[in-house]
Amino acid sequence: MLDALTFDAGSTLTPDYMLMLDSRDITGNISDRLMSMTLTDNRGFEADQLDIELNDADGQVGLPVRGAVLTVYIGWKGFALVCKGKFTVDEVEHRGAPDVVTIRARSADFRGTLNSRREGSWHDTTLGAIVEAIASRNRLEASVAPSLAGIKIPHIDQSQESDAKFLTRLAERNGGEVSVKMGKLLFLKAGQGVTASGKKIPQVTITRSDGDRHHFAIADRGAYTGATAKWLHTKDPKPQKQKVKLKRKKKEKHLRALEHPKAKPVTQKKAPKVPEAREGE
Repeated sequence: MLDALTFDAGSTLTPDYMLMLDSRDITGNISDRLMSMTLTDNRGFEADQLDIELNDADGQVGLPVRGAVLTVYIGWKGFALVCKGKFTVDEVEHRGAPDVVTIRARSADFRGTLNSRREGSWHDTTLGAIVEAIASRNRLEASVAPSLAGIKIPHIDQSQESDAKFLTRLAERNGGEVSVKMGKLLFLKAGQGVTASGKKIPQVTITRSDGDRHHFAIADRGAYTGATAKWLHTKDPKPQKQKVKLKRKKKEKHLRALEHPKAKPVTQKKAPKVPEAREGE
């Protein structure tokens, strides 16, 4: 069950949304045609993406103007919807049959001056002060994790580097993550389980009965068995090669709690040897 939500016993959670074009609510206009709505929330300075698929079997769907601004709210019926930001339409696709219109919009936060190259130097300051100054000149509101805001920066240069690239470099150097969401420049530590203001994020337990389907995948990527190094010996100019193999540790047994701590491993007894027949006997 969803521990963070309370609802009547026996009822099921139903997804809900609201879509606004500029300042006009168009939810009712597309509700009968909506096939899917996908919101991709990306980390860093990769723009978030909104994909909307509409049924155009009757050919009556008008293609939206590129550059139009969509505001999307999502959540559950019976609960307050959460605003996920503004998205600018920059791609429209029509395919068939059956005829489907796909509207693709990306976060409007990345269409400003963040990608313009700049020159500047920062001396005897803090990480929080740098982030606040960059946010101010890009008309954003800075939100810096307290554990990062006080880090001393003796000197750093921004040479022919956009604010987005410069902030990314600062984040990598100081173990943080940077992104722009809904007009806020977020500079946080990943994996801390807290919001930008430092409040703990409540835990939510989701079981299979809370949804209609699920998907889980695991891949063994980057599992190298070893490495090969080549070099040239100056006294004996012949290519040299060295191979190093890595061995994986054995997997732990999941039923260890069922074993006696002094139990000895069971070994199979060897079958007794049958005496060979000798000639003359």
